[in-house]
Amino acid sequence: METVAENKCFGGVQGVYSHASKATGCDMTFGLFLPEEARDGPVPVLWYLSGLTCTHENAMVKAGAQGWAAEQGIALVFPDTSPRGEGVADDDGYDLGQGAGFYVNATQDPWKPHFQMWDYVAEELPGLVTSEFAIDAERQAITGHSMGGHGALTLAMGRKGQYRSVSAFSPICHPTASDWGRKQLKAYLGTDEAAWARHDAALMMRDVGFDGPMLVDTGTSDQFIDLLKPEALAEAANARRQEATLRLQKGYDHSYFFVSSFMEDHIAFHAEALYA
Repeated sequence: METVAENKCFGGVQGVYSHASKATGCDMTFGLFLPEEARDGPVPVLWYLSGLTCTHENAMVKAGAQGWAAEQGIALVFPDTSPRGEGVADDDGYDLGQGAGFYVNATQDPWKPHFQMWDYVAEELPGLVTSEFAIDAERQAITGHSMGGHGALTLAMGRKGQYRSVSAFSPICHPTASDWGRKQLKAYLGTDEAAWARHDAALMMRDVGFDGPMLVDTGTSDQFIDLLKPEALAEAANARRQEATLRLQKGYDHSYFFVSSFMEDHIAFHAEALYA
């Protein structure tokens, strides 16, 4: 692992690190904020998964999360959204390929050799950060924005027991019925739509749900709300009687201005679960 940068931040350290990933077969970069408490021992961790076109840097710089995480004594990890580099498959569209991994393990060429983002986020990167830094592997939570909200919800429901809580900002809730989903799931996973279901939060909610607290915020003025389909997740959660707080925030859009406005709520929500 290589240290790209480390800066003091709210009494802790905001670092950027790179490493050779076995899961993706290329070098990966991630951001990690460690609060001051990490000097004395392992701290709980909140994973933040970013959206389409983002790298590890977008949320790290724009989400305003570090101050609230420092207040709660929680580490933050900002993974990249896809494999990158020479020899890694890509597409001319912004919503497929590099910057658009959708947090799945691709089974189709040309994506299969590198686009193994589910394994990277759920297994390889947690193993790395808990072995190299003062992070408690038994206290993990997960959140994300847009495509990353999709990833957070599906990972939380698909990896039973790994995360104590889950939240999302403007998540893609029903990708199997959305243009932000059908194109990508077909490309990465093939034409058998049965294989897509475990990467659809609304379908996963109906099938297995989440054994813990859930918080989801979406802006009523989100310019992509018809693609996000928050109503599908709400209907599934109601049908399952899932413990969840699903909120529509009046006048907010899809931007990081929205994310940063409610970041305090989300980190406090996770802190309650992580320190329970």
